[in-house]
Parts: sequence; structure tokens; C-alpha cells
Amino acid sequence: MNKLFLKLSFTLGILIVNTMPAQVAEVSSPDGKLKLSVYSENGKALYNVTFQGKAMLEKSPLGLVTNESDFSQNLKFADSKTDRVSKTYTNEKIKKSQVAYNANTLAVHFTNADQYQLGIDFQVSNNNIAFRYDLQPMKDRLSAVVQSEITGYRFPSQTTTFLSPMMKPMTGFARTAPSYESGYKADAELGTKADYGYVFPGLFHIGNDGWILLSETGVNSLYCASHLDTTAEKNLYQVAYPNMAENNGFGSTGAAISLPGTTPWRTITVGESLKPIVETTVSFDVVEPMYAPSQKYGFGKSTWSWILWQDNSMNYDDQKKFIDLAAAMNYQFILMDALWDKNIGKERMRELVQYARSKNVGVMLWYNSNGAANDAPMGPRNKMSSAIERKKEMKWLKEIGIKGLKVDFFGGDKQETMRLYEDILSDANDFGITIIFHGATLPRGWEVMYPNYAGSEAVLASEMLYFSEDVRKQEAFFASLHPFIRNTVGSMEFGGTFLNNYLTKSNKEKNKRYTTDGFQLATAVLFQNPVQMFAVMPNNLEDAPKFELDFMKEIPTLWDETVFIDGYPGKYSVIARRHQDQWYVVGVNAENNAQKLTLKLPMLAGKTVKLINDDSKGMTSEKSVTINKNGELINRNPVQRRICYSLILIYNLK
Repeated sequence: MNKLFLKLSFTLGILIVNTMPAQVAEVSSPDGKLKLSVYSENGKALYNVTFQGKAMLEKSPLGLVTNESDFSQNLKFADSKTDRVSKTYTNEKIKKSQVAYNANTLAVHFTNADQYQLGIDFQVSNNNIAFRYDLQPMKDRLSAVVQSEITGYRFPSQTTTFLSPMMKPMTGFARTAPSYESGYKADAELGTKADYGYVFPGLFHIGNDGWILLSETGVNSLYCASHLDTTAEKNLYQVAYPNMAENNGFGSTGAAISLPGTTPWRTITVGESLKPIVETTVSFDVVEPMYAPSQKYGFGKSTWSWILWQDNSMNYDDQKKFIDLAAAMNYQFILMDALWDKNIGKERMRELVQYARSKNVGVMLWYNSNGAANDAPMGPRNKMSSAIERKKEMKWLKEIGIKGLKVDFFGGDKQETMRLYEDILSDANDFGITIIFHGATLPRGWEVMYPNYAGSEAVLASEMLYFSEDVRKQEAFFASLHPFIRNTVGSMEFGGTFLNNYLTKSNKEKNKRYTTDGFQLATAVLFQNPVQMFAVMPNNLEDAPKFELDFMKEIPTLWDETVFIDGYPGKYSVIARRHQDQWYVVGVNAENNAQKLTLKLPMLAGKTVKLINDDSKGMTSEKSVTINKNGELINRNPVQRRICYSLILIYNLK
């Protein structure tokens, strides 16, 4: 009996040892607060993340599956190596013009059942993790198809989510979805299903322990874009590749990759507060320029008739009015939208460009991206989707002096579509043309990768305020989310700031705006994009207060610094941005009740600043206030407004 007991105890002991995870490598941020550990357990590669000793991501899967070999199971740890990376760079198109990036690195290698090697490269900076996979040749194979990833993120059980669902492919207007134009649910339950997953980026609240933002960066023509999806396990989210139905069913859902080769970077931003989420630059830190600029590109503000005057404004006379408006507002550009090819034509467009040049206004033109991806009928069509036609068109565009293009209606996230984005950008650079994408995917490091890239929509933007009463009613809610989610990882061409009380050409009767003028002015700072099409209309020159017009004349679209001040996504948001010597502090409130805040503004301590704010009736006014010597603005009796209340502070350091 004793012998049997001893034998059984020994066997159980062996079982316990074999099932325990083996930590094989770890790396911490330069400040030591953020730590990533890698494990090898039962043939799986896993990782976890802690911040200041608290679990932010529990053990989560790593790996991928190719058509040549499976790197998701039967993995054996081979070796690891640590190092450091440090660089400084400048980029005027992002939230911070000068960046110093310092990270500790970890390269981990596993071998699979076929004795092929999978490398995983990690970079861990303060508050940020970026990682990607490295695949080597497999025998005589110098190429492979990555079919899927098992990369996952396992959250603590107290986590809530702030996510936007992926749109069903080939639905919506003229079958142009998905286009990253769904709304968000705030503080949703962990594991809530969406039919087609969720778009990047995704924000997660780890209760009292902090916040995590997930995204990806470095996607170019050599890979597909990905998104998040739920799994059978409530706490586990996973990287998912495009749906087969995207791009009209054309193209692979995976990625054809040359070997040796790497995947795009997966990014994780971690903080005990929202400050690191708003201020992160990791999407840009780990990527490099793809090509040199052919010239110095200009960015700035643009008028845009279509947002309120719609298709009927695509005529010669109305576009002259918006050129004159741009000149009166000291704007750099006018955007002429869809149907200009039919209603104005190339010869008269040449005349309009010359007229705009005489007013010191540059012209940007709208183009349809398709092709065969969807049914969008507006022209110009079939120019951007063909290399030969595209170069012919761009040659003409350069000859007449066009400064930029807004290309619309893309087909999804497949590698086929990523290649089209890159081809348009690369060809446009040859002809000195900037590019904005509309009806498009999330930009993934493109501000650094492509010098003539000038922003993407990829958000439920201003046009839906025109078309949807429900979106107008939720305008403040969505606006309070964007600095923490969509706009923190990439430029966001929103096309807003309405001064019309009714979102119509006549400015009366329908499409009532539910937010204040102060709110609209605040979003001009709250939303960041190097070229922003503002919704100022010709009638606003007569019916808008002078101080509001002055604000819209002076507001920059390029920023040297961005600072989180206060906020909670879906409730309110206060951020500060600096352009050269000018500080702008803006806040919007999405709740029915006023926010009673003490704003800490050390950069403005003891300074007298300009304040634009709303009164109890929702009327916006301007006055001067002084920030106390402790750098605090104490808001004891805030304005209460049913939909929103706004705050704008302006201070010139000169």
C-alpha cells in the first residue's frame, strides 16, 4: 500500500511539473514600469504584460499559420537576445513634430515540428510594446502565404471595451463597405460579439489598474491589414485577417510574403491613466519612410462645398465661390468633390485652377478608387485603379497645377487593396501630388512611411452628420472618443466644424445641429489631420460672429506637441495642442450634466488667456481669463447644457 502511494505521488508530481509554464525570456521598458514575459508551454508560445506589477494582459498566444508550415503549435524555444534601439525623428504631420524614441528590444526564436524557425521581435518603450513575426526560408521555399495568426490578447476579467464593429463587406452605399465608419459602444462587456469583428484601434479599460490600446502599424503592399475578433473564450481577443467577401470577393484573405520577411507590427499601449494613450507615437516610432519626397509638400486648411451644398455644387460658378471663400479665410486649398469631371470638365477645370492660383489657393480633386471593388457610380472612375490610366491622369493633374487628390471608396483590407493604396501614393509622389483617402481603412504608420500622405477618413465623419439624425444626436459622444482611440494612432480627416445652425445650404428648416458653436470650434483642434476640409460656408462670412471666423482663419492643422489634460472616453475630453508658440486647450462634454473640473495647465501658469465658451443658453462668447500661479483653471460654476458644453483656451507664448 505504501509503495502504491509513493508511485502515485511521483506520477502526479511529474504531471504537475510538465504542465507548469516555462518563462523563457523577458524585457522591460527603459523606465522599468512595463514588462513583457515570453513563455513556452505545451508546444505553445505565449506572452504576458504587466505594468507596475499589475497584470494588464494575461498569458496570450503567439504564432501564425502558413501554407508551408504551422507556427502555431509544436513550438520549441530556441534562443533569445536583448538589445536597445534609440532614434530621433521629425514629422510635421503627426501629433508631435519632434520625437525621441528609446526602447529595449527582445528577439525570441522558436522552432516548429518541421524544424523551421519563427522569430518574434519585440520593442518595449515607456508605455508601449510593438512586436512582429520574422519568417526565414523553408528549405527551398523563398515565399509563403500567411493564412492566419493566432496572436491574441487575454484581458483580466474586470476589463470593459471601447470598440467599433467591422462593417459587413459589400453592403452600404453602392456596396462600398467596409470603410471603418461604424460607431462605438463605451464600456461594453468584455467578449461582446460582433458579426465581422472589430476594427483597429481598440481601447480596453482594465478597471482600476489602467488602460490598453491595441492597434497595428507598418502595413504596406507586402501584407494585408488585420482587425480584432472575439473568440470562444470571453477574455481573449485575436488578430483576424480580412473577410473573403471584401474587394468584391477578389484577392486572398491572407498575405503572400517573400522570405525572409516580416509581418506588420502589432502595438500595445499601456497606462494607468489615459495620458499615455492620447500621447503615444508608437504607430510612427517603429516604421521608416518608404521613399523620399519628390518635393516639399504643403498642408493646411481647405474649403469644401459638397459637405452642405452636395452634388449640385459641382459646377464652375459654385466652385469659384468656394475659391473666393478659401481666399477670404486664408485657407491653402479648395477640395472639388465627385462629379467635377462631368459637370465642369477638364478644360474648364484648367481655368478654375488658374483662377484659384490667382487667389493663392491650391486645388485638390476627388477621385473614385474603383475599378471593380464596388458599384460607386460617381466620377472620375477607373483612373486610380489602373497603373497606366493613373499615370496618364497624374501627368495631366501635374500639368494644370493640382496640389492633391482625395481618393474614395476602397474595397477592404486585403493585400490587394493595400497594394492599391501604396501604388496611388507612390505614383502621386512622382508627380508631386498629396493624397487623402476617404471611404478607407485605418492609416497604419503612413504619415511616416509615405511623405505625400495627408490623412484618411476611417471614422464616422462629417458627411454622416448631414445624412443621419441619429449621428447628429451622438456627435458629442463620438467626438469625446476620438482623441483616445481612432485619432491617437493616425491622422483623421473628419471634414467638420460647422457654423451653420442647420446642416443645409439654406441654413434653415432641417438637419438641425445639436452642438454649440463652441463645440464645433473645439473639434478643429480636438481632431488632428495635416489637411482638414472644414465646413465653413460662404454665408458664414456674414452670419457667423467675427471672433469665430477669426478663430477658423487662424487655427493651424500642424502640431508640435499634444498633451492629455483630462477626460473619459464617451463622457468628456480635454486636450492641449501646441503649434510653434501658440497653445490651444480644448474640451468637449458629451454628457447631459456639466463637468466640474479643475484643469491642470502648467504650461499656462499665471498667464492671461483667451477663453471661448458657452453660456447657459448655449451661446458662444469670447473673453479673457487668468490661469492661477499653480497652473490651474478651476471651473466651479460650469455651464450646463443639454447636449454639450465646450472650452477653448488660446495663449500665444510670444
